[in-house]
This record gives sequence, structure tokens and C-alpha cells, in this order.
Amino acid sequence: MAGMRPTGKLHVGHLLGALQNFVALSREAECFYEVADLHALTTKFDRSSEIADDIREMVIDWLAAGVDPQACTIYVQSRIPEISEMVVLLSMMTPVSWLERVPTYKEQIVELGPEIATHGFLGYPVLQAVDIAIVRGEGVPVGRDQLPHLELTREIVRRFNHLYGPVLVEPSPILSNTPLVPGADGRKMSKSYDNSILLADSEQITTEKVRRMFTDPTKIHKNDPGHPETCPVFFFHEAFNAVAADGIAHRCRAGLLGCVENKADMAKHLNAALAPFRERRRRLEASPSIVDEILDEGSKRARDVARQTLDGVRAAMGLSGSSARRQAV
Repeated sequence: MAGMRPTGKLHVGHLLGALQNFVALSREAECFYEVADLHALTTKFDRSSEIADDIREMVIDWLAAGVDPQACTIYVQSRIPEISEMVVLLSMMTPVSWLERVPTYKEQIVELGPEIATHGFLGYPVLQAVDIAIVRGEGVPVGRDQLPHLELTREIVRRFNHLYGPVLVEPSPILSNTPLVPGADGRKMSKSYDNSILLADSEQITTEKVRRMFTDPTKIHKNDPGHPETCPVFFFHEAFNAVAADGIAHRCRAGLLGCVENKADMAKHLNAALAPFRERRRRLEASPSIVDEILDEGSKRARDVARQTLDGVRAAMGLSGSSARRQAV
């Protein structure tokens, strides 16, 4: 099971860090990929009207990147009301101290401001735990920096099973060597830093963004020896021009390759790699009903699984009625 908050159009960092992994995992196992729109409300509660468009843009990028709805289940979190009910149930037995120790909780309040210190923001780890448990997620792809978040999910599941019996599946991490993708300014690629190359950017815009990218600050002239291992441009050569990367690194270190030429060459290979994605994206944008059908069908499948899990949770807690009977009432 994996999920992503809808933030609109995705960037190259999402492709290398998540989407390629989504595609690979769906070829090996039954996968549930969640559009986590309820999570988006934790920081976008005052701009919730934007989320519907963000969902569409993000899912189009998923599909254009090769995520196949025939090989996995793609669904929208808020269309599964069982998630919200199960969050209430699990929140009753989750200590507040567990939530307050999450590393990003205080960090994001400092970064984004005290107005996001809401009940929902504090409790988002419970929502995250339910996201995984309700579809019986056995494995969750995470980077090492996300392990504390998954460990909290595991603690919540263990506590529930200790109190009520072995109902929920305790998920295990699927560690991925997710690269830290640099943006145009050398920091981590992020929309909030305004340094990202969007997957949907045109060839011309991509080339211009690459042209403005930071390079090795010690390489002022073409014949100065460079340090490709610290250069953001070289990272993209390794990702999208791997065959030539060693030769490029050698020429850079020897002072035989200037940064302007290097950027132009990298932009050419990046645009070539993204060309099939852009074509698939254009076709999907022209057929909005395809995206609607995929989300409708995926959300229906996910809800069928969620109902069964919630029924098991309610029965274990001694609460009456299956979800089907409650709906009938």
C-alpha cells in the first residue's frame, strides 16, 4: 500500500522517488495506491476547493508515468467513508504522546505556522495507520526518513491487536533507495521551493529550467576541474543518461567540459526521456472520462476491502452491525 497527497502536477523527483517504484511493485504484488485527499486537508483546509483539480492532475501524471489501473487499485481516500469511521475507533486507543513525538509534527508547525496545529494535523498518523490497515497492507514502500512514521503505524496496530485480538495486519517496510533529487537551486526538488522541473513541462520550459540550474561553484571556467559528485546537473545525467555518465564525469574533472555544454546535453536527454510521458499525458488530458472511470472503479474495489476490515474491527470491539446492515438502516 502506498499513497500520495494530491498536490497537482508532479515533478521529476516524484517520478524517480515514487512513481517508478509504484510501477515495479504492481508487477510483483497486489497493490493499493491511494490519492490521500483527506491528508491534503491538514495543510489546505482553507483552500479545499483546489483539491479536486489537484487530484485529477496528479492521477494523470501517475497514469502517464506507467501506473497501470489493470495491475493495481487506484482510489481516492475520501470516497472510502470506512476510513473516517475507523480513524475514530483507533483514535480512542492511541495515546496523544505517541502523536506528539512524530518528528515532523513540531517541525512543520515551525515551518508552516501555528495555524496548522489542528486536531486533524496532530492526528494524521492515526489516519495514516488506518490507510494502511484498512486495505490490509502487508508492505509499505518507504525511504529511511519515513521509517519513524511507519513504526508508529505498527505500534497502533499492535496496540489494537493486543486489546481486541489479532484483527489487523502489522505492515512491514519495503525500503527503497529513493534518491534525493536536486532542484534547480541545488536544494531538494520541491514545489514549495519553486525549484522543480514538472513532468508536464514543455520541452522548451524544461530546457530553460535546466539552463538556470546551479552547478559546481568552484568550476568558473570551462577548463577548471569540476566535481560532478556535487553537481545537480550530473545527478540527472546518472538518472537519464546513464550510459554516458562516466565519460561526462571524466571530462568534467579534467576540465574538458563546460557547464553550458553540459546543461544543454543533459536537457536533451531529459527531454528525450520525458517525451513518451508527455504524449501519454496529452491523450489523458483529452479524455477526462478515462480518469473518472479509473477512480470510480478503483474506489469501489478499495471500499469493498475496507468494509470487510471495518466489520472485523467493529466485531472485535463489540460494536454492533456490519457496514452493509448499517447502510441499509
